[in-house]
Amino acid sequence: MPELSPRRRLLVLAICCMSLLIVSLDNTVLNVALPSMQRDLHATTSGLQWTIDAYTLVLASLLMLAGSTADRVGRKRVFMTGLVVFSVGSLLCSLAPNLSLLVVFRMVQAIGGSMLNPVAMSIITNTFTDARERARAIGAWGAVVGISMAAGPLVGGLLVQSVSWRAIFWINLPVGLAALLLTLRFVPESRAPKARRPDPVGQLLVIALFGSLTYAIIEAPDSGPGAVAAFAAVALAALLGLLWYEPRRTEPLIDLRFFHSAPFSGATVIAISAFAALGGFLFLSTLYLQNVRGLDALHAGLWMLPMAAPTFLCAPLSGRLVGSRGPRLPLLIAGTAMTASGVLFAAFEAETSNTTLLLGYVLFGIGFGFVNAPITNTAVSGMPRAQAGVAAAVASTSRQLGQTLGVAVVGAVLAAGIHTSAFRDTFVPAARPGWWILTACGLAVLALGLLTSGRWAHRTAERTAEKLESPEIRQPVGASGRG
Repeated sequence: MPELSPRRRLLVLAICCMSLLIVSLDNTVLNVALPSMQRDLHATTSGLQWTIDAYTLVLASLLMLAGSTADRVGRKRVFMTGLVVFSVGSLLCSLAPNLSLLVVFRMVQAIGGSMLNPVAMSIITNTFTDARERARAIGAWGAVVGISMAAGPLVGGLLVQSVSWRAIFWINLPVGLAALLLTLRFVPESRAPKARRPDPVGQLLVIALFGSLTYAIIEAPDSGPGAVAAFAAVALAALLGLLWYEPRRTEPLIDLRFFHSAPFSGATVIAISAFAALGGFLFLSTLYLQNVRGLDALHAGLWMLPMAAPTFLCAPLSGRLVGSRGPRLPLLIAGTAMTASGVLFAAFEAETSNTTLLLGYVLFGIGFGFVNAPITNTAVSGMPRAQAGVAAAVASTSRQLGQTLGVAVVGAVLAAGIHTSAFRDTFVPAARPGWWILTACGLAVLALGLLTSGRWAHRTAERTAEKLESPEIRQPVGASGRG
């Protein structure tokens, strides 16, 4: 790819950030609209869970496929396709006449979204070849997530209050169209020098694992034990299939040797835990503020600002700490703050007082603001440069999987304990087990941050990197080595 001028590089960065903004904004905006959608579409709690999880589940399943496809056929081409599919999916969501079609159209959105974030990161990495410039560009990219967290509840509340919940999907259309036209004009095409071969069996096993696990959790309160057990068995079989099949491929979808690195394994579980906490936190908070306190969407969005603002402010501080002192301190701050927030709600019913509710939101915002930056850094810590992109893609997949499971588990626990006829009176006690689950997620971030950022963990990363950099051709497990 030819060297671009500084102004052109910044323009490419801005275009990539536009795609991240609409994908990130979509979930935070949607949470504020849930009660309005519930009334309009006569949705159950599990129906609301599916409007969120259908999106994050498909996104998690297809991120790695989209990244490797873009490396093979061209990043600009896949990126533009993603913008078109995401925008069309958004339009269809705004027109959905019932809950079932809304869930289907959210999946269309997610197919497009899977082609945006990992591909945009590849475009940025190839555009900014200087290490210092690239670090600043990735910092700006990360700040967009903070902006979406801060702006999402307010934008969503304003649109729901002044127009309807359908308007939250309209904002994607002008941004998507502008990004598409700018990409066509200013983003150069690029491909990987040696693209990874497709792994359709691995991809199908990942979809089966994520999909059946999520279905078993969400439908547990409403379906019989037989149906739940059947989907849990499919999830287990898919997991065992991945563990058996992937080591036998020369170029697997997921190289299981990555997990020999303690920082990488730790980052994966930290990402799942932190984003599970985020998904569950937003789900519980939105339903409480609007359905129990009786706030309208706009005022519920304003109440979320004490969580969103610290996230926005702490994210760049966390990035600087990771650069100067490593990931341990930000992870410890994140785990401590998220755990404290969960305990406030679980043990002291923070919802029942404005002061403790505000404190709980601020603590969670601080924790989540500090956790995001070290995840990718820890995932790629010590990895060979050629493998850093794949490691970062696994971290991104873990984020989406975590958010999917957070909404699924916390929503299922809430649905099992709540009485629809007395929603307001039963919500706080029914939500308490969910808050304990979020507390456990915070403790996992704290413990793994401590365990996987020390000298022992660093040595495991170095040993893993040596194996991955080995000049020997990677033989599938069980291969004889003979032609």
